[in-house]
Amino acid sequence: MGCAISSLGTKSEFGERSAEEEEDAAAVYPREDQIQMIKDSWKVIRDDIAKVGIIMFVRLFETHPECKDVFFLFRDVEDLERLRSSRELRAHGLRVMSFIEKSVARLDQQDRLEALAVELGKGHYHYNAPPKYYSYVGAEFVCAVQPILKERWTSELEEAWKTLFQYVTGLMRRGYQEECCRQRHLALSPKNRPEKRNTAL
Repeated sequence: MGCAISSLGTKSEFGERSAEEEEDAAAVYPREDQIQMIKDSWKVIRDDIAKVGIIMFVRLFETHPECKDVFFLFRDVEDLERLRSSRELRAHGLRVMSFIEKSVARLDQQDRLEALAVELGKGHYHYNAPPKYYSYVGAEFVCAVQPILKERWTSELEEAWKTLFQYVTGLMRRGYQEECCRQRHLALSPKNRPEKRNTAL
């Protein structure tokens, strides 16, 4: 399934797999008990989705400032307090939280969740958002929701959310890679190549 031209974690010349490939290979679908824990906790989280979205991205830019390069609007913003009140960041945070909500709603329909995540990965190819950043969002989500869930937060719940994010980010990477290969194929297809003129007399 790999694309030789992909800038993703392709195998090195020694046949070693990238950290992302190792993570994807280890990704498993959440168990039934984990699915129920995720659903129950989401009922509490969704009341604060705008707040969680902002906290998640401000933390992301604090811990991984290089991620700002992906976001044209925030690339040059150094003042993280200004980011907290940014309408654009709030809107993006809500879009991400909406995707999480859709993912939770599809936990009982694995094929629909898979299609959703793969499509999102394909979309991220066109946003120039490389897969190396995807797992950061899950980690920051986990940190952002802990204070909201308070005593409901447990190590088991943390593991459940991490399992879901690892599964989803693996599918997003796959979607990104598929779109990368498709675009490369389109660029190299004969109809897109300039016509050679016959200069022979």
